[in-house]
Amino acid sequence: MTSTPDPAGTPTPIRVAVVDDHAILREGLVSLLSALDGLEVVGSAADGRAAVHLVAETSPDVVVMDIQMPVLDGIEATRFVTARHPGTRVVMLTMNEDDDTVLSALRAGASGYLLKGSGADEVLNAVRAAAAGGMVFGASLAGRVAELFARGARPEAPPAVAFPELTDRERSVLELLAAGRSNDAIAAELYVSSKTVRNAVSGIYAKLHAPDRAAAIIKAREAGLGQ
Repeated sequence: MTSTPDPAGTPTPIRVAVVDDHAILREGLVSLLSALDGLEVVGSAADGRAAVHLVAETSPDVVVMDIQMPVLDGIEATRFVTARHPGTRVVMLTMNEDDDTVLSALRAGASGYLLKGSGADEVLNAVRAAAAGGMVFGASLAGRVAELFARGARPEAPPAVAFPELTDRERSVLELLAAGRSNDAIAAELYVSSKTVRNAVSGIYAKLHAPDRAAAIIKAREAGLGQ
């Protein structure tokens, strides 16, 4: 997704979301990106699950994503985001630089990989390149990634997400159902009302043709959710 001019000829800002579990780093990155011309920060999140919800709510062009986070790590969050929101690109910004982690991120659908400590210009260029449909790597990684690709370690298409008929909210509720949470516990964890959870559960039953909670949980666990 690229920026397009509005009727007055002014380019539309690239909409960016920031995901990092360290509050100081997250807030600093939000401040940095907000100050750059051509970017608009639409929100931030402190873990991968919150990131998935944020993307569903704000539809950013690019997500700048950390990897090591609680609840759902950045690679799994990237897999969810790229599978369900193909118009959103993900750039990893992390301290992890080992080959396996880089390749796992790319196989999950990441469009870029930068190391923390990258300068503002490098981050801005990465966001712009990702929004334009390109792939970008930090200066210290580009050569290694090219070598890995040359050896045949190419990214794979992210696997299909189970139950694509569910909304993001229903999927989040189903994951927690499969993990054994009660409706009240799910509401507290997702910061929603109990009524919202009940409505989501009803939608899950209908879409999965599950007659009750136990049947829905069995289907979810067979698909690998809640483990």
